[in-house]
Amino acid sequence: MTQHGQSHEIFGTTKDDQSVYRVHLTGGGLSANIMTWGASIQDLRLENHEPPLVLGFNNFDDYLAHSPYFGATPGRVANRIGNGKFTIDGTAYQVDTNVNNKHTLHGGVGGIGKRNWKIADLGTSHVDLILTDPDGAMGFPGTCEMICSYALKDNGVLHVSLTTRCDAPTIANLAHHSYFNLDGSADSRDHQVQIFANKITEVDSDFIPTGKLIEVKGSPHDFQTAKPIGQDCSEETIYDNNYCLHNERRNLQEVAIAHSDQSRITMTLSTTEPGLQFYAGHKIKTPVAGLVGKPYGAYAGFCFEAQSWPDAINHKGFPNIILRPDEELRQTSEYRFTKF
Repeated sequence: MTQHGQSHEIFGTTKDDQSVYRVHLTGGGLSANIMTWGASIQDLRLENHEPPLVLGFNNFDDYLAHSPYFGATPGRVANRIGNGKFTIDGTAYQVDTNVNNKHTLHGGVGGIGKRNWKIADLGTSHVDLILTDPDGAMGFPGTCEMICSYALKDNGVLHVSLTTRCDAPTIANLAHHSYFNLDGSADSRDHQVQIFANKITEVDSDFIPTGKLIEVKGSPHDFQTAKPIGQDCSEETIYDNNYCLHNERRNLQEVAIAHSDQSRITMTLSTTEPGLQFYAGHKIKTPVAGLVGKPYGAYAGFCFEAQSWPDAINHKGFPNIILRPDEELRQTSEYRFTKF
């Protein structure tokens, strides 16, 4: 472990007695606490703005009992796999089904977002976390080595880099899963959101893609022009959708913006990824206090999860998520925070 003079502290202990470490980063007007559990952002702050920018807990045990992936790095395949089934090179695989005993979400019940990573490198403004996911874990083929790198860069930029290598053909699609709130309010539906995509993936009643794409223009899912999250939100229209940014990975590109009039903070997301899962947080309900000193309720924060499209392995024309031993998967996202 390379530490460059930086310290880390024990934040908690897993159920199998592993120490979970937390490190503190500063840079670019930001400060962040990162924990090894799930390679997660536990806290994120912007100077001259008191409330946290993300949802989280002050006690590690609350993550084990109550966290809906707050700040985590889910995978080996983030998002959903229909029926937990897929085929690679003619071989069929069944992976852990942790949604209604039917579908796979975020890699299964013991996916990498619920595992303890190790600190590989640590500096004042950056940390590299590493995890080896063994062959057969949650049913996925091949051993994968994954690196999650966080860096706080100039001008309020949170840089997230996710790298995956494997020793056998597998599927891989990591993501960053912070729940953002830019003003400390109990409900983030007043936040203005803009997403530079004109289509979403159609889903069934289980939120599994049908394979069809839907034009968003004129619908409640149209965020091509900025509008409040709550403007068209209702019991009939909830936001947990993949926005189709492109049909393959590309160079870092600005894809979405969120803004709070109350705090005057704007968050701009740039990513290499072809999809953006926008989740407005309607299911959030924690029985214990969060970073703000009280429990979180519905819509307390929203997610901008840059990744490939959900269930991509099972739909022709969706971005490729098969990873082979001679390849390296690199996924990069940057969240830039400005206040004016």
